[in-house]
Amino acid sequence: MQRGSEDRKRSLSRLRWALQNKETQQQFVRLDGSVRMLIGLFTSSLADMQMEAARCLHELSHSSDPAVAEACLPVTSYLLTYLSGHSVEFTELCLYTLGNLVVESEAVRKQLLPQGIIPALASCIQSPHEAVLEGLGYVLSQLLQAKEAPTEIVPLVLDSSLPQHMLRLVCSGLKSGTGAAVEFAWCLHYIICSHTANAILLSLGAMPALASLLLDLASEISQSTSEGLELLVCPVLRCLSNLLAEETVGCEVQIQDERLLVALFIILQCFFQEHPFIVQECLWLLNNLTADEPFFCSAVLTLDLLPALLQLLPCSQTVSVLVLTVLCNIAEKGPAYCQELHRQAMIPPLLGTLTLTDSEVVGQCLELLHLLFLHWPEAAVDFVSQGGQRALEQHRSTPELQERVRALLDMASQPAGASAVSTTHAALPALS
Repeated sequence: MQRGSEDRKRSLSRLRWALQNKETQQQFVRLDGSVRMLIGLFTSSLADMQMEAARCLHELSHSSDPAVAEACLPVTSYLLTYLSGHSVEFTELCLYTLGNLVVESEAVRKQLLPQGIIPALASCIQSPHEAVLEGLGYVLSQLLQAKEAPTEIVPLVLDSSLPQHMLRLVCSGLKSGTGAAVEFAWCLHYIICSHTANAILLSLGAMPALASLLLDLASEISQSTSEGLELLVCPVLRCLSNLLAEETVGCEVQIQDERLLVALFIILQCFFQEHPFIVQECLWLLNNLTADEPFFCSAVLTLDLLPALLQLLPCSQTVSVLVLTVLCNIAEKGPAYCQELHRQAMIPPLLGTLTLTDSEVVGQCLELLHLLFLHWPEAAVDFVSQGGQRALEQHRSTPELQERVRALLDMASQPAGASAVSTTHAALPALS
């Protein structure tokens, strides 16, 4: 290839296959002038040679050896330049090569930032080609997962047009193809987790837009096959959960829509068997929705979603704790809510939960019983009549539960109506 012989393209093609081997990659970058020769062909005016050289660089970028990635430092500026190329395949190759190099080398990331990778990606995100957008999402997601991302990368992304384009592409994912939408949804998740971007994302309408997308996803799942949609559902749920967890002023108000709860339960039931991790994601969101907002607590009860929630109690330790936490959120809202929980036959499943040996699950169950007894003493009477005292007694010897068990036994032994807390209650807030 250095001699420029006529069979140079064939040699380049053979090199590409050879560079799939880790040892060959290391040997190649140690050869004097090898990377320089490859860059020369990559920047040549011969389209077929340029494409083959790009494939060789892409093979090199797969190396997990940082030394190989750093040997590719001289090519980064060219990779950025060619993102505006006219060939979709060539642009896609450049993007995935950049993404792979970014993963393995901090030196590459530090060089790419001043070279203008963020403006280059912001320009590229307007491409009409799904393959290009998916590759771009891959590069950006790798950048945003770097350890220095919160301080060095996220601020640059927020100063660009990328967030609004990402939000648009995520929310149009069902129409334009889910591949790029999935990548950009994870990008939004990584940005939210940096804790510096929520105000900007909320100002762009991220909360209502993502909530609307979740409604569309639930509708799509209920009407047709759900295969592959879990890949988009998961990061969308994460984004909404984390935005709510930040307690940004006014963000809850933007999504006071009971349809969101119905959508969550449709998604729960659809993915329960094949993708149980989605159940946890749904419950995290439900927990954050009900943590401070009476609207959603009321909706769980008035939309008759409690039975479906209680059915999840035996699933797993994590799911049980999350379900009980959601129920605690509802019970904390006061007597009217506790009365309704009691009316909907809460006691039997809680007695079943008390037979478990997991102290975290039982502890959360005890917290729920405490709230029920406190705000609605009739629940304590019902609990005792169904053998609740015996169920509590078996946890007396568990050190971390002893104090709460004693307190509940004391509450349960009080005569009906003896609680200091008034049982007068108002009606549940009306739903729009």
